Amino acid sequence: VQLVESGGGLVQPGGSLRLSCTASGFTFSRYVVRWYRQAPGKEREWVATITSDGTTRTSADSVKGRFTISRDNVKNTAYLQMNSLKPEDTAVYYCNAFQTSQYWGQGTQVTVSS
Repeated sequence: VQLVESGGGLVQPGGSLRLSCTASGFTFSRYVVRWYRQAPGKEREWVATITSDGTTRTSADSVKGRFTISRDNVKNTAYLQMNSLKPEDTAVYYCNAFQTSQYWGQGTQVTVSS
């Protein structure tokens, strides 16, 4: 069982990044996917959720209108499109797949700085 995030990096304020979360070893299409983030010295914070069939999406107020969660169950991959990035979005971003059990990725660093 594995979740692997990718797509993080250094970006200037106002820029965009797309994070990917690729699953293996379990039936990804049956799992709700959530993105979280953790900034230095802060608790892990929920960012966005998408249901197993992709029909319902929710996101935190802090990212609403800027971040979009999506998924492709054929590719066993979820995405987090991040636009209009701000310095306060700097964090390690984690993917979580949840059903009766849950799995976490190792995280990918996003740094927003000029």
